[in-house]
Amino acid sequence: MKTSDYPLSAVPASRRKGLLSTTMVLLGFTFFTATMWAGGSLGTAFTFAELLWVITIGNLLLGGYAAALAYIACRSGLNSVLMGRFCFGELGSKLSDLLLGFTQIGWYAWGTATIAVILVQTTNLPGWMEIPLMVVFGMAFCITAMIGYRGLDWLSRFAVPAMLLFILISLYTGMHDIGGLTGLLGQTSTGSMSFAAAVTVIIGTFVSGGTQATNWSRFARSPKIAVIATLAAFCVGNGLMVLTGALGALIYQQADIVDVMLAQGFVVLAVLMLFLNIWTTQDNTIYNFAVAGCNLLRTPRRRLVTVVGAAIGTLLAVGGMYDLLIPYLVLLGTFIPPIGGVIMADFWLRHKGRYPSLESADLPAFHWVGLLAYALGSLAAYLSPLLPPLVGVLVAVLSYALLLRFGTATLPAKA
Repeated sequence: MKTSDYPLSAVPASRRKGLLSTTMVLLGFTFFTATMWAGGSLGTAFTFAELLWVITIGNLLLGGYAAALAYIACRSGLNSVLMGRFCFGELGSKLSDLLLGFTQIGWYAWGTATIAVILVQTTNLPGWMEIPLMVVFGMAFCITAMIGYRGLDWLSRFAVPAMLLFILISLYTGMHDIGGLTGLLGQTSTGSMSFAAAVTVIIGTFVSGGTQATNWSRFARSPKIAVIATLAAFCVGNGLMVLTGALGALIYQQADIVDVMLAQGFVVLAVLMLFLNIWTTQDNTIYNFAVAGCNLLRTPRRRLVTVVGAAIGTLLAVGGMYDLLIPYLVLLGTFIPPIGGVIMADFWLRHKGRYPSLESADLPAFHWVGLLAYALGSLAAYLSPLLPPLVGVLVAVLSYALLLRFGTATLPAKA
């Protein structure tokens, strides 16, 4: 724990990482149980061929969005909350800090409760053990996040290959149980979901994570590495999670890989998968919260913020509030993608692809062009019946471009 992971400054060239390290950390983040559940909602709504098209298009759009931000993060060495200072202003950036931080602490509470509840059900432990397990896991999962990027890297190098192996074993068994590819292609669809709605589900499930994946892509040694690693995580990794959930629902009427493996008789592998799947997402999630919290409070004490965030998430889990948080977290997912849209527009249109030094930059308290563009993008996403995350990003970018071109004369430059 000798380094702070630069919560308030750019990552220097001497601390940059290679393709394997960056990819493993990002894959560990995208191997997420909730993504499988989203895939489960698609499993019976389409034929297998249609399902592959939905998953491919949805994850290409998600991966493209995350990769665009990854390129900027690597070029600048900054993450999304630090880039928020340029596009929203010193005080205005606290809006994005709160939005991004709140979603992550909510998901941390959900993950902490989930592993305790599933473990009790799987191992037939007494029900009263749920709360003690929430406390233990809630504080234990933050240890690798406290260490920082190195801790996430160490865990992911072990966990990601192990989870891939478990998933392949489960998928092979599932294909055998359904009668191979012939049996899978013979499955009929219910047609209960439109193509656009399915793509929205895929994008919306992890677009918040894509916005904050800059916390690790900024450590990449080159923009090429950052883009490749991000595409691998958000196209291939996230796509595999969606496909696994869809096939689980189709074959066993269970979307979660742990439930599927239990149905297949792999009890030990199911428990290991549960731990690795939740842990590799939980430590990334609380790391995201800590980064946003450091920028919000302007403190370099990332480890302290990490522990405080883990404690808050654990209390939310113990208090049973994690179930109440899910609808709000999904709703906030609508309002997060426009942040990425404003960041991209600000970087390329206003700063011409190169930020000034954050330490010496003369930043306004509120950058009204960015704030208004974000508001318009969020409103468009909220009202859009089709692909709200994508609409939010596009409207934010277009609004920023128009406001920058025609509105700067009437908007205050500083406040």
